[in-house]
Amino acid sequence: MKGIVIYKSKYGATKRYAQWIAEETGFDIVDVKHAKIEDIKEYDTVVFGGGLYAQGIAGLSFLKKHIDALKDKQLYVFCDGASPIEEGAISFIFDQNMKDYLKMLPFFYFRGGWDMDNMSFVDRNLCKMLQKSVAKKDPKDYEIWEKALMDAGTDKHDWTDKSYIKPLIEAINTSYIS
Repeated sequence: MKGIVIYKSKYGATKRYAQWIAEETGFDIVDVKHAKIEDIKEYDTVVFGGGLYAQGIAGLSFLKKHIDALKDKQLYVFCDGASPIEEGAISFIFDQNMKDYLKMLPFFYFRGGWDMDNMSFVDRNLCKMLQKSVAKKDPKDYEIWEKALMDAGTDKHDWTDKSYIKPLIEAINTSYIS
């Protein structure tokens, strides 16, 4: 089994998960900005991961753009974000991102991190504006992601946990046993 983990990370959590997956599987690893489809064609398995920003998976456009060239591969998608690992949140993320052919792919969600001090000026200000907007609502009416946004506040959080990758690793291993 020859595999590669392709990822897009803005603040480090996705890269950490990609590295853990590569370590566990022995797969190569590459940042999506350095990924070339002609190099990826030699792999049997492709794991794609991206951070979740405004409910969109970063870098997923690479997979969408090259899906026809990758259809004969074992494909897996993961993302990470600030929302807790809850079925409602995961379903929402899946529905927003995994359309057309992508909805048939195994999809995994991991909890990432939150550090407003490390965010870009634009991201930090967007989050602050969003928090102000959400704060006007009654907390009992918050969506899952809104509750996570408000709970995170301006504090630094690192929710990454290597154990979150176990189901993905098991799915990869199972696909090679069967």
